Amino acid sequence: MNVVFISPQFPPHFFHFVSALRERGVNVLGIGDAPYDALRPELRESLSEYFFTPNLNDAGALLRAVGYFTWRHGRIDRIDSLNETWLEIEAQLREDFHVPGLQPADIAQLRSKLGMHDLFKKAGIPHPDAIPARDAASVRAFAKKVGYPLVLKPDVGVGAARTFKVSSDAEVDEAFSEPLPSYLAQSFVRGTIVTYDGLVDAEGHIVFAFSHEYSDGIMESVLEQRDLTIWSHKQLDPALDTLGRRAVKALGLRERWFHLEFFRMADGSFVALEANLRPPGAFLTDMMNYACDMDVYRLWARLLTGDNLQGFRYTPKYHVCHISRRTGRTYRHAHAEVVARLGNALIQHREMPSVFTSALGDEMYLTRHPELDSMREAVRFVQARP
Repeated sequence: MNVVFISPQFPPHFFHFVSALRERGVNVLGIGDAPYDALRPELRESLSEYFFTPNLNDAGALLRAVGYFTWRHGRIDRIDSLNETWLEIEAQLREDFHVPGLQPADIAQLRSKLGMHDLFKKAGIPHPDAIPARDAASVRAFAKKVGYPLVLKPDVGVGAARTFKVSSDAEVDEAFSEPLPSYLAQSFVRGTIVTYDGLVDAEGHIVFAFSHEYSDGIMESVLEQRDLTIWSHKQLDPALDTLGRRAVKALGLRERWFHLEFFRMADGSFVALEANLRPPGAFLTDMMNYACDMDVYRLWARLLTGDNLQGFRYTPKYHVCHISRRTGRTYRHAHAEVVARLGNALIQHREMPSVFTSALGDEMYLTRHPELDSMREAVRFVQARP
């Protein structure tokens, strides 16, 4: 089996996906924008061949790379990156080389937030009202219908990049003082963000589903530079599971990761925020492993190589928590105090890659706890201010 993996070196923990494929006997062919000698040894050992290109946005270079791999190794069976940034280009390459998986037409709808809006509404999944933000007048008219505040965001975007909230006609006019190409306006919903993350097999059956909760929205974390906390649930809310399964079915996903975001409202109901056709971001894949004492990287490799996973079972045992801190901010407890206090609950401490810092903080303490109360106490201690 020949699998082309785009950007195997970033995010840095994604080398586990490549290693898991290699363990399954897969011929893994990498395309990346880091020189071969810069790859970590474990990744180099797991790749059968590597094509370096300085710019992964260069569609011609990637076309030539896959063409070369086809000449060298034969038919390509899968092309993936598991990364939001490269969804369009991997879909185009699948079409060009007749490889199964999401095609350009699928991505055009499923990455579009307006496309998601229409799909969720059609499937009867609660979702904030939205319109294309063509100009200030149309947005002001929309606000008269649904009320302020509104969120203005790119129709296609990653995380909360270039996203902001407007609360009056004057703020709308100010927002449109500069061009906002391909934006949408959406009703602002105040709720707690919870995720529905997992894997769906080639027949559309969900084989693994998990949920995380965010202390703040990513938009608020980026705009207000908050100390974000993300933790895993030991139990999946039945109402969330029902809506999540309905959403995965409506999206028509097959043999893929999914990362769906919902608002949990004050009354316990759920409203869909958006769907992402990839694993959850940051280090949430590692968090799922620590929570369940399992290996989701190997699970994905089994899925891709055709294992029947209908009988797969897993048990969340811990609340695993990403606790962030920001450089330049004063905290009550120094790093050494934090390490001593957390003890065995501390799984790892690391500086975050620069691309993550705006939303996820400059450093992360990853902890796990049998009970929610001990997790919350750890969060308070790590993030305590003077």
